[in-house]
Amino acid sequence: MKKLSSYLPILDWGRSYTRATATDDLVAAVIVTIMLIPQSLAYALLAGLPPEIGLYASILPLVAYAIFGTSRALAVGPVAVVSLMTASAVGNIAAQGTPEYLGAAIALAVLSGLMLVAMGLLRLGFLANLLSHPVISGFITASGLIIAASQIKHLAGIQASGHTLVEIASALVSRIGETNPYTLAVGLPATAFLFWVRGGLKPLLLRAGLGPRTADIIAKSGPVAAVAATTAAAEIFDLGEKGVKLVGAIPSSLPVPALPGFDPALWSQLAGPALLISAIGFVESVSVAQTLAAKKRQRIVPDQELIGLGAANLASGLSGGYPVTGGFARSVVNFDAGAATPAAGAFTAVGIAMATLFLTPLIANLPQATLAATIIVAVLSLVDFKALARVHAYSKSDFTAMAGTIAVTLGFGVETGVVTGVAVSLALYLYRNSRPHMAIVGIVPGTEHFRNVNRHKVITGDKVLSVRVDESLFFANSRFLEDRLTELVAERPALKHVVLMCPAVNEIDASALESLEEINRRLLDAGVGFHLSEVKGPVMDRLQRTDFLKHLNGEVFLTQYEAFAALDPDTAHIAEARKPRKATRADFWIGPEI
Repeated sequence: MKKLSSYLPILDWGRSYTRATATDDLVAAVIVTIMLIPQSLAYALLAGLPPEIGLYASILPLVAYAIFGTSRALAVGPVAVVSLMTASAVGNIAAQGTPEYLGAAIALAVLSGLMLVAMGLLRLGFLANLLSHPVISGFITASGLIIAASQIKHLAGIQASGHTLVEIASALVSRIGETNPYTLAVGLPATAFLFWVRGGLKPLLLRAGLGPRTADIIAKSGPVAAVAATTAAAEIFDLGEKGVKLVGAIPSSLPVPALPGFDPALWSQLAGPALLISAIGFVESVSVAQTLAAKKRQRIVPDQELIGLGAANLASGLSGGYPVTGGFARSVVNFDAGAATPAAGAFTAVGIAMATLFLTPLIANLPQATLAATIIVAVLSLVDFKALARVHAYSKSDFTAMAGTIAVTLGFGVETGVVTGVAVSLALYLYRNSRPHMAIVGIVPGTEHFRNVNRHKVITGDKVLSVRVDESLFFANSRFLEDRLTELVAERPALKHVVLMCPAVNEIDASALESLEEINRRLLDAGVGFHLSEVKGPVMDRLQRTDFLKHLNGEVFLTQYEAFAALDPDTAHIAEARKPRKATRADFWIGPEI
């Protein structure tokens, strides 16, 4: 039963489900439903799909995640970045508005779902750690700018297309003279109102005496008010006849589950984009889920999250939707509204289904400019240029990666930006680990502690070179270790022993083992002993299964102090003779590590 619960988390939290919990979930579901209806319509528009597809992608996927997901607060559904990536991927295959375009979007959801489930079953959740946060932040910032720019055409009522910021800007400038003033009269006020609602309405309501939770709920309902007001205006003033594009008739029916057609050629074309969407969607989703779970001391299981998101995407594809993932804004609202279990998502799905059946006739006259305003306000909250300054101040290499990802995404499109971000993340990882931090260390007088000679006043001696390596040893950095030790030994003609201090070495792979053997041979030929100290148990277990220790021309010491005392007792005695005293600032030289 326990093993089954690990794959079906609903069996875990479902056993303790109470009426009070259900009440909390229902309240949260009502609030998220109100927020999700206009978002679903808007994000479907962004993906180049009919508006009802956004509603379809907000029903069964939520139920599937409630069964298989581990987050108590994550709200799954269409999101801006994945919608943009869907439009980019499917737009290379078919024209918007055609059955082929919709079929490709559905196939993309199914393929993404299969990939996510497979990754979860193979326990590949750790792969999310290979994407650095600066790179993801840069990609989301650039995507937000592209999405916002792509929606300006709907605010102005003009035709303009493009996959990059340069293409979109060029198209907008060339068509600016065709702006429809009636569309602009709807879009600009709607955008200004939504920006004001996001930042200014809640403080106003609090000053009026409303409670924080009530004020927050009303503020989050701003898009619904914009939808109602502009829909009424379009009907009263007959804006459709004046060139304002409206959503039009939306089918008042629920999606009928069906298997998408299997076209090997189509699926092979979508495989790459599906993998990128899966990776970005999972990273975004699990980051939000972990942040919210930490606030309630709950636990997220990344491998099971892959299965939960995979099930949600499969459900979306099988019910005529497109790729989905966990949304940041919706999840925060769900959390703040008091969602206690994933059942809140299932209740939200019921709310969206009811809206699809009974409310869609009311929004036939909804201007597309209002949906564009909703998207612009939502995505610009993701743009974080201040992060560039923060990252630049902390790490120049991370800043380069972040800025590069932004530039490539803006200049060449989201798919190229994602690939570049992944490549840069892996390159940074390998570069940093290929040059492990190594420090020459000496003994602190009056103690048994060893510290970096460039940061502390320590005693070293001429006979023993003590080197601390602060990374695990593997194929990417083993040659650097060889070269660095060779260089250090060559600089010290009186040297008799080298001690490699390994307190931070958690693993030594086969390539690094060969490097250690080569170092041992070189030092043996030079008449210098090679020793290890403070080797961790699991690392020692693996070394003992090889011939390395048999050929080692030195010893393995339990502590660095034992090695120093045994190999250079005269210098060790000098260190012991110095009485310990309280450290002062003069004992430290603040400078860069070596």
